[in-house]
Amino acid sequence: MQIHLRTLGCRLNEAELETWAQGFQNAGHQITRESGRADLIVINSCAVTQDAARKSRQLIRRIHRDNPAAKLVVSGCYATLNQDEASELMGVDLVISNREKNQLVDKTLSELNLVSMPNMATEPGGISLFSRGRQRAFVKVQDGCRYRCTFCIVTIARGEEQSRPVKTIVDEINHLAEQGIKEIILTGVHLGGYGSDINSHLSELLQTILAETDIPRIRLGSLEPWDLPENFFQLFENQRLMPHLHLPLQSGSDTVLRRMARRCKTEEFSKIVRQAREQIPHFNLTTDIIVGFPGETEQEWQESYDFIQQTGFGHIHIFSYSPRQGTKAATLPNQVPNEIKKRRSQQLHQLAKTMKTEFQQQNLGESFPVLWEGQTDLQQDGRIKIFGYTPNYLRVFTLINPEKKSLANQIIPANTLAIVNAEIITDI
Repeated sequence: MQIHLRTLGCRLNEAELETWAQGFQNAGHQITRESGRADLIVINSCAVTQDAARKSRQLIRRIHRDNPAAKLVVSGCYATLNQDEASELMGVDLVISNREKNQLVDKTLSELNLVSMPNMATEPGGISLFSRGRQRAFVKVQDGCRYRCTFCIVTIARGEEQSRPVKTIVDEINHLAEQGIKEIILTGVHLGGYGSDINSHLSELLQTILAETDIPRIRLGSLEPWDLPENFFQLFENQRLMPHLHLPLQSGSDTVLRRMARRCKTEEFSKIVRQAREQIPHFNLTTDIIVGFPGETEQEWQESYDFIQQTGFGHIHIFSYSPRQGTKAATLPNQVPNEIKKRRSQQLHQLAKTMKTEFQQQNLGESFPVLWEGQTDLQQDGRIKIFGYTPNYLRVFTLINPEKKSLANQIIPANTLAIVNAEIITDI
């Protein structure tokens, strides 16, 4: 049976897709990238914003329209929060909530009467790493969140925290390494809360992964700043742990952070940033910012803008606040008009662009081990342009002659030379 897997949203959704791919393959079925060829399509939906929920509905409708003969299974946050609505969408055969995601493969095959004894579709041990090629893979280590930020619907959709056993995670990483994967990204809804339910913690997990696996590169997904324990950055002395963290700030105004029910003030955030940059050369910090949170005054916006500028980030994910039914923030007074949110978003996008360029410039003239990816189209001069990522998650490219051996999925040092069209060119 041909199975097509599709996701919207976060890295955790992508990690779950990779787990399902392995489950379907272990059952003897085949993963296809082409939805039109599929006998079964599974969609991992998103609902982090109203727009994400709308896109989830659109994707479901389009997938069914393009391949009406395929069985269609929908899971994820949209399907969990709107189970009745999702099940009534044309073409949907089965809705599986987040609480049942671990059984998605078995439930799909049994409830849709797809259990059979098919021919083996892949080589033994094969796995479909469709979301990030064969260079890197997402590894889900936990689900759920104990905190209730006033803007967040995901904690409601995902439920209570559940951590995967350390041995299960280590075994999965070793299995990926055996297949040639060079980099794994640890993900979770509340990654920093790992181990809260199994008498462990993230630092212990990282130390075990470093000791019991040989995977060359380990990245961390988004981490809440208040989760970082004392001496956390000492872990980065091991160069297999990549020097990049995505720490969601959400606002640079303490009064806005209070209304968001965030547990980290700007002063504490600044301390974390100083520790990272003092201990690890070229450490890259990226973040999330919500613009126009309910009640955000011009003074609070200016405080936020100034703090972001003062801190400096390699990249910012910028979200204009939109009310999300079911969250406390949707009931707060003084909702910010759209035209003001748009103006502030434009200001922040310009600042983010400037800061990104500044960080790129700080890394010029350095040599980094780069994990190279696939090639792109031929250039006018006959050379091939290929991309890769430095340890601190800078996207770089180099130009090679067509007859040169492929660099894909190899870690090869490169010297950063210059910024060309907002991208860093390297020499290898």
